Amino acid sequence: MTRLVTPHVRHQDSYLAASDEFLASREQRDGDGDWVQEPEPGYDGFTFTRVGLQDPDEFARFVDQRRRAADPDEPRRRAWPPVTFTWMVVGGEYVGSLAIRHRLTDRLLEEGGHIGYSVRPTARRRGHATRALDRALVLAHGVIDSPSVLVTCLEENTGSRAVIEANGGEYEDSRGGVRRYWIPTRPS
Repeated sequence: MTRLVTPHVRHQDSYLAASDEFLASREQRDGDGDWVQEPEPGYDGFTFTRVGLQDPDEFARFVDQRRRAADPDEPRRRAWPPVTFTWMVVGGEYVGSLAIRHRLTDRLLEEGGHIGYSVRPTARRRGHATRALDRALVLAHGVIDSPSVLVTCLEENTGSRAVIEANGGEYEDSRGGVRRYWIPTRPS
């Protein structure tokens, strides 16, 4: 069964294997955050690489960065909201990422939404994203100051469209090839 967990070093091997799948497919990977963020005044930025993440200490630093991203007092790029990163795990193996963005920026309002997710190519079409989004709606209820969240997908992404609609997504409109849906959060 698909579980949402806080990023943890015990998933290093399966996370890296999934990263290799995404790199080979050249697909967009939503819900996992950036591996590189350039420094800005008051923000040091960071750089992670696939080779670097093979090192257990570097992977631990990466996991720590993902965990700290939810803290509203943590330094971050200007105008970027706090983000709760979670990983989809089945039987101890990483199968995908899901991010809950605590508020919408102008860019997120147009194309990213409150929640973004991706499932590694070899784990798709098994219901992982549908179950993860269902659980994320409960987590979002305690994090986002809104009764509903915006979730988006590319027009041509019929799989993601089905995931969103299966979780009660109400289609609002499409903008620049991106479908926009609103879904009520759910109390636990």
